[in-house]
Amino acid sequence: MQRRDFLLALAGLAAARVAAGATAAFAPVLPGRPLAFPRDHGAHPDFRSEWWYATGWLELPDGRPLGFQTTFFRVRTGIGEDNPSAFAPRQLVLAHAALADPALGRLRHDQRAARAAFGRAGFATARTAVWIDDWRFEQQGDRYRAEVRSADFAYTLNLVPDGPPLLNGAAGFSAKAPDPRHASHYYSRPQLAAAGSVTLAGRTRPVAGRAWLDHEWSSELLPPAAQGWDWIGINLDDGGALMAFRLRGSEVPALWAAASYRAADGTARTYPPEAVAFAPLRHWRSPRTGIAYPVEWEIRVGRRDFLLRPLMDDQELDSRRTTGAVYWEGAARLFEGGREVGRGYLEMTGYGDPIRVG
Repeated sequence: MQRRDFLLALAGLAAARVAAGATAAFAPVLPGRPLAFPRDHGAHPDFRSEWWYATGWLELPDGRPLGFQTTFFRVRTGIGEDNPSAFAPRQLVLAHAALADPALGRLRHDQRAARAAFGRAGFATARTAVWIDDWRFEQQGDRYRAEVRSADFAYTLNLVPDGPPLLNGAAGFSAKAPDPRHASHYYSRPQLAAAGSVTLAGRTRPVAGRAWLDHEWSSELLPPAAQGWDWIGINLDDGGALMAFRLRGSEVPALWAAASYRAADGTARTYPPEAVAFAPLRHWRSPRTGIAYPVEWEIRVGRRDFLLRPLMDDQELDSRRTTGAVYWEGAARLFEGGREVGRGYLEMTGYGDPIRVG
């Protein structure tokens, strides 16, 4: 795809729809709509946007840690839906992949984008399966397989769940603002057992670890006042799991917040905005973009206070060739009472330009 097609994906999509006279009505996210599996593992092409987001910590045979990230986006453009041509960009698929390697000190990352057409890129609706060329993320039974091949790195990982999905928000209805229009259907699969291989500098080695999967779909853009968000997904050492996020405004530290906690015994609870707080402790400035990111945090969820520290500071990801955004996304450790209690990922958007994602 050319640069114009990339920008249609997210950044210029609204303007492009108007210019093209698009009249597509996106499916609404509705409270009370129960999530049903295995159907909701698959794609939801009637909605504006959707993503499958797998992250985790891996260990090389010598004990060195690596972070990994695989994200596939599906975007319904609203353009050309009455056009029978296979060239019409009705659905786009975009993908990001990265490895966080402390020995290198920065991310290895790559990105792809394509129309969902001609077999080159696509998605399935009955199960998780999304791909662009030889990049794939798909279900095989109840397990997942991620395959990425880049000029700088490659990996093949099998991810095995330890139980049913964790439904975020109200049974999978995840509010993003007081207005219920701004919401998504959202579930997580924490504590995935990860195993496979990673190729670096032409050398392939086995790896194993723990991973996390988020699957989310929605149709409304973020509230106009939103600048970006901060999000964590942490596999706790005791077998539990913690997801928390806040939506930031340019002047207001938190427009909205929420959290989900699953105990080791499988019991789960959600937390409302007033029970979740993010407080930055230390910033790192990118030598490439000049953007300053808070890379250490105090995070409060209910009555528990945590400290979050990165595996390494430089985990900035430049996705301007696909989604149009520059953001920080990387491996992090969670501490409580001075003791490490979990590992997972931290994502921070909107610290440069405001994020504009549906």
